[in-house]
Amino acid sequence: MTLDIITHPLLDGVTHGFFGRQGGASSGVFGGLNCGFGSSDQHEIVAINRGRVAAAMGAVTLASVHQVHSAEVVTVDSVTDAKPQADGIVTATPGVALSVLTADCLPVLFADSQAGVIGAAHAGWKGAIAGILSNTVTAMETLGASRDAIRAVIGPSISQKAYEVGPEFYDSVLQADPRAGRFFVQGAGDRLKFDLPAFGLAKLKEAGLGQVDWTRHCTYADRARFFSYRRATHAQDLRSRDLHHQDAVGTRVTQAGHDRPPHGRP
Repeated sequence: MTLDIITHPLLDGVTHGFFGRQGGASSGVFGGLNCGFGSSDQHEIVAINRGRVAAAMGAVTLASVHQVHSAEVVTVDSVTDAKPQADGIVTATPGVALSVLTADCLPVLFADSQAGVIGAAHAGWKGAIAGILSNTVTAMETLGASRDAIRAVIGPSISQKAYEVGPEFYDSVLQADPRAGRFFVQGAGDRLKFDLPAFGLAKLKEAGLGQVDWTRHCTYADRARFFSYRRATHAQDLRSRDLHHQDAVGTRVTQAGHDRPPHGRP
């Protein structure tokens, strides 16, 4: 089956994609393109799925991190087996494919195509508040990117309509960011609904980026196309909770806007 790859015009000139669950080798509750080695899916099957994603990006393998809902960002110049604890990853090395995994949280791809610097970040509400998005931008600047030239796109993630939270969540977010009240609307009873994509876009703009967008795909709403932690939780399918993920990947471009052959190694 053909891979389901979502791209965005803001990142034209950069090989990139937000991958849905179609086209994978996994079956059962992991059915589709499960790219999470942390799952109880067969390791060999996950490796096949990741290989398909890498091939679609013109790379040999994927550079990734051990995501922990942090504000930590790592810089890579090749692909190794090491997976440091972080939620952002950046590179200026031609052909290195960066990846993050999500199943409701924000997958964010960044690129300064003129400088040849890219980044990828996984941002839940905790990471967004802690500064993972601005830290990714800062790390890209260290590699020669210009904040004015960096473009960022948020991929498929849970929409406000599906993200119901309680008053404790609201209090926690406002305690960390008193300006965040505008990202909540009233739900039933004491429940509220949180707009995580809009919150992420605001954080990107606060970081000084002028060209940002969301693909407007809701992971919760589209079971056939995307994995969703919250949907699995509501379905009480404990086997699939936070265990399977779609991938978001970008690879570096040259200043002319064409990809160089990948030279990262497993």
